[in-house]
Amino acid sequence: MMRNSLSKFGQAIKLPGLSFGLAFTLTGFIIAFSDSKVLSKIGSPLEFIKSAGATAGNAYLALFQGSIFDINLTKSHNFFQGFYPLSETIVIATPLILTGLSVALAFKSGLFNIGAQGQFIFGAIGASYVGFHFHLPLVIHVIAAALAGMALASIWGGAVGLLKAKTGAHEVILTIMMNYIAGYFILWTLKTSQFLRPGRIDPIAPEVNQSARLPLLAGANLRIHAGIFIALAAALFVWWLLTKTTIGYKFRAVGANGQAAKTAGISVPFVLTATMAICGALAGLGGAVQVLGSEHALNADIAGSFGFDAITVALLGRAQPLGTVFAALLFGALHAGGRTMQSNTGVPLDIVLVTQALIVLFIAAPTFVRFIFRLKKLNSSAGLTSKGWNG
Repeated sequence: MMRNSLSKFGQAIKLPGLSFGLAFTLTGFIIAFSDSKVLSKIGSPLEFIKSAGATAGNAYLALFQGSIFDINLTKSHNFFQGFYPLSETIVIATPLILTGLSVALAFKSGLFNIGAQGQFIFGAIGASYVGFHFHLPLVIHVIAAALAGMALASIWGGAVGLLKAKTGAHEVILTIMMNYIAGYFILWTLKTSQFLRPGRIDPIAPEVNQSARLPLLAGANLRIHAGIFIALAAALFVWWLLTKTTIGYKFRAVGANGQAAKTAGISVPFVLTATMAICGALAGLGGAVQVLGSEHALNADIAGSFGFDAITVALLGRAQPLGTVFAALLFGALHAGGRTMQSNTGVPLDIVLVTQALIVLFIAAPTFVRFIFRLKKLNSSAGLTSKGWNG
């Protein structure tokens, strides 16, 4: 049994791993060929290859130093300060895990949740308001703020499922439009007297109270906070929901074939609404964690690109909870390390975006990757179909 489990796990990570390696290889070529010093040696093949390899290698070394461990930080501080880049990677990955799970769960039910961005925003709004407006005991305050964000985002997400169930409106169009609404809503909200910080005219809310902040895990010098445990618990919850519960079976049944599920007596409208409500809650929890864990104050850019990156993370993770966690950590590392790569080597930060795009390209084109590496197609291979993510 253990051997079969390991074999399945190996098959599951083979395609994403090869896609990741292929993307980094191509990015290395792009880095090398975009360097004028490398191109100046093209007349000497051996020197050209050595220079190209050194340029790409230095860029990836800087990426590692900016995302995992930087030995230079240990010289002026203690050894553990060298892991500051890793802490930043985890801080960035934490909301990405939650928003990625939001998109992945929707895939399992045959839905495309493009609205994680808007749901993230509403989660941040709810958590921020409870965080700075009320004065509660330490643990209770954190829980209340997180639940407020989840509830608000769940309503926002559930409305999409309800509209699709009752009117047949496509969830992609609905969620895209609701992202716009959420984006403008937060701009308006931050200008109201309830949210605008006293004495400020720029759109920023008061900081949440100390009792509503997630505790730091490694002291004041590192930003890593308890939100990572919340994200991992959410991933475990999604796995349990999908594999161990009746409602999870219904989600997967509707995702596989909605008409057959309806014939079997499953309420498709209920599944659509419940799925989007839970997806909204997950993305909203990501927004709450961002406010309570690292930002501490609601602002117009609180969501960044987390909601949109979540789509990429869910694709890379093949809509599996564990895969989504690893994909989010990878993207967190790329975001954190990209800045160091740019400052240390002069490689544009856009190269990180190129890497992300290539990874997704190869993940979305499994036949192409299998052709390159001469892989056999498995009967149980996962793929994105017209009905959602099937895997």
